[in-house]
Amino acid sequence: MTRPPLLIESPQNPQFKLWESALESRGLKKNGKFLLAGLKTVPEALRQHPDRFERLLFTDPAQISSWRLPPGVEPVQLAPALFRMLDVSGTGFPLLVGAVPKMPAIDLSQQPQGLELLCALGDPSNLGALLRSAAAFGVSRIVLLEGAAHPFHPKCLRAASNAQFTLTLLRGPRWTAVNEAAGPLYALDGGGEDLTRFDWPADMRLILGEEGQGVPADCPATRLSVPTTGTVESLNATVAVSVALFARYAAVKG
Repeated sequence: MTRPPLLIESPQNPQFKLWESALESRGLKKNGKFLLAGLKTVPEALRQHPDRFERLLFTDPAQISSWRLPPGVEPVQLAPALFRMLDVSGTGFPLLVGAVPKMPAIDLSQQPQGLELLCALGDPSNLGALLRSAAAFGVSRIVLLEGAAHPFHPKCLRAASNAQFTLTLLRGPRWTAVNEAAGPLYALDGGGEDLTRFDWPADMRLILGEEGQGVPADCPATRLSVPTTGTVESLNATVAVSVALFARYAAVKG
């Protein structure tokens, strides 16, 4: 670190209150800032995606004395009590502040481009795990349906391990509009076709419903299923779609 940091000690400081709002979905949507935590994810993101960030928050200057910060990232020293309020993961490691990117609305009347994943997961940790699998297995675009968790919620960021920065994220409509979407449309269902024997198209939309509820019965999507031993009634939605994404990736790659 070559430049002196800004020091913030009051919880009433406007900048601090702005960052504190990033801990909840409402604040993320209103103020457009997010906080990234993690001993591995913070240095990795700063190295690979420096243009995504604007502040580095810490308590002890010695923590970042050897860091070479990009020109657009300002160091900010917080009083220990304030830092703990933002460090909800309890890492004690510096936090990055970034701007939530714009997520344009998708026009589902247009044909899909590559593998598009339409997602309604409301749990941020589950969504983060899904985004990580999506990045690993070549999903072209993530469409977040109404009611889906915010992709830059702290829990989602933690589970995704920086996957958000490599994916195209789009805002989707309500379920009723999904029924009118251009296909081909597919959804995971226990009674569907065995996806390990499925001929995956290059351009398609795979729909993932909310945990426990699944995809509405009236959704005009071809149903696919993950073959299992039958020992358990069903798989977690994130696990099931990760298996499906791998099956498609292996088929296309092979």
